[in-house]
Amino acid sequence: MALVQIVEPDTPPVPGQPRLAVGIDLGTTNSLVATVRNGQAVPLPDNDGRHALASAVRYLKDSSISVGRDASQCASCDPFNCILSVKRLIGRGVEDVQQLGEQMPYKFSAGESHMPLIETVQGAKSPVEVSAEILKVLRSRGEQALGGDLFGAVITVPAYFDDAQRQATKDAAKLAGIKVLRLLNEPTAAAVAYGLDRQAEGVTVVYDLGGGTFDVSILRLSQGVFEVLATGGDSALGGDDFDHVLADWIIQQSGSSTDLSPSEQRKLLRVACDLKEALSQAATVSVSYAGWQGELTRSQFEALIEPLVSRSLRACRRAVRDAGVDIGEIDAVVMVGGSTRVPLVREQVARLFECQPLTDIDPDKVVSLGAAIQADILAGNQSGNSDLLLLDVNPLSLGLETMGELVEKIIPRNTTIPVSRTQDFTTARDGQTAMALHVVQGERELVSACRSLARFELRGIPPMVAGAAKIRVTFQVDADGLLSVTARETRSGVEAHVEVKPSYGLSDEEVSRMLEDSLEHAEDDRRARGLREQQVNAERLLETVQAALQADGDLLSEKERAEVDQQLEQLEQLSRTDDQGAIARQIQKVNQVTHEFASRRMDATVRRAFAGRQLEEI
Repeated sequence: MALVQIVEPDTPPVPGQPRLAVGIDLGTTNSLVATVRNGQAVPLPDNDGRHALASAVRYLKDSSISVGRDASQCASCDPFNCILSVKRLIGRGVEDVQQLGEQMPYKFSAGESHMPLIETVQGAKSPVEVSAEILKVLRSRGEQALGGDLFGAVITVPAYFDDAQRQATKDAAKLAGIKVLRLLNEPTAAAVAYGLDRQAEGVTVVYDLGGGTFDVSILRLSQGVFEVLATGGDSALGGDDFDHVLADWIIQQSGSSTDLSPSEQRKLLRVACDLKEALSQAATVSVSYAGWQGELTRSQFEALIEPLVSRSLRACRRAVRDAGVDIGEIDAVVMVGGSTRVPLVREQVARLFECQPLTDIDPDKVVSLGAAIQADILAGNQSGNSDLLLLDVNPLSLGLETMGELVEKIIPRNTTIPVSRTQDFTTARDGQTAMALHVVQGERELVSACRSLARFELRGIPPMVAGAAKIRVTFQVDADGLLSVTARETRSGVEAHVEVKPSYGLSDEEVSRMLEDSLEHAEDDRRARGLREQQVNAERLLETVQAALQADGDLLSEKERAEVDQQLEQLEQLSRTDDQGAIARQIQKVNQVTHEFASRRMDATVRRAFAGRQLEEI
């Protein structure tokens, strides 16, 4: 007889062996992966010793895909198939992307879910698919460095990412085969890296200016508790915008045509980026473009970007006001993101907050290090920082549309998460038996000025006079900042529920389809393991349902029993095939067709339990 080790689900297979967990900073320009080794968070390098992975994906004619430095270097020679700054597109609708059209040379089309698709030589690719390719490389780097399959990862997102952008990031991770332990706001991750290292106390500001997004967070740190007091920012402001301002200046000074091909546009932006980086070190830099020679001083550069820096400072002032603190109460300012290397940025931030910013941890690495610390804790490795408590906030208000297309805010912005809030509503007309609910996100008072997240209906409300029904609506935001909404009529108990999946995000079917496509290119053993898991699930379901039918099959009509038997037969046949997706879909069908049967069995069980008993006994 063979012996097996029996362990609880999700526990390490060997006592004392830590789970393999990483923190991932999925950035606009560069991405990093880090882990905790010997109690210290460290970034993981590639085979050439580089920590940063360029967030660039190139699709080639031979069906191969290049990710990283090689892909970014080909941006000017193959602009349509080399995707840069995809983080600016993820979770956005077609209308949002059109506003960025002049900055990006891609050919866009609309997907089934109103998601923008990028036309490449390998077909239309969604921002989720492109992001998944970057995450796959980071996952592989982590597994190679740690010597095994990852238990999970904490992935960071800008604090100002809305629900659609967060959900799209989780979809990309799922597509890359990564279990997401938590989505963590980037400023919070940076504060973790600094706070734990310094055992800081008091109010800290995290100023995070990356390649494509800007975030600011105000946190109170006390005895291992990180409480986010307020957050703000701009999800369309970053170092890329500095590059575009410089590119416009070069065109104006050189007298070049503004009608550039995508390839010329990429070359110009590369020149602008190099110029920006050089001016962070030198007072004057020579410029050469298309036969034109010139010079740019740091003071000229600062005058060009000053409006952009001022934009970030306005968001900082709002966040301080929302946090209810004074500038004088701020103990430290943490700088995050490569764009904070620009001297003007550091000078303006120091002037606003009246203290010298902290820059001694590499601003490009600090987010991934904080994410690694949180991943180590969530994996249950009981590191020295296991008593850390993160109290994050939701960045934007969440609410419902009410009569007159007004927004009733249920969860105000900067509310600590996870959180659950309930509010009662009522019917507007006599005899009303249904209610349509429209979930929105934003700070404006009119629905048209906010972002629509989801729509669902509550049906079966007992007919009453207007105002008599009590509809209890519950908004619940989890630790990742993702929302679910439940509506319940309190007298009858009828209920409706929606997991918010924005219309311009991926549907479950689309995620499943892309996941199956990605598996075709995965390692054989990984694909075989996934298939076997579905086959086991199918076997267990068949066994459970067949036992229930044998015991209580008389609860079904002949027609219902025939439908159940048909679906079970199809599942049994599919479970012997290698079509993992088809097995999963059939499992879902069996669950759906047996749902009513399960309810009847429950009712019958209750009746049998109380049969022949007096009310006094019960």
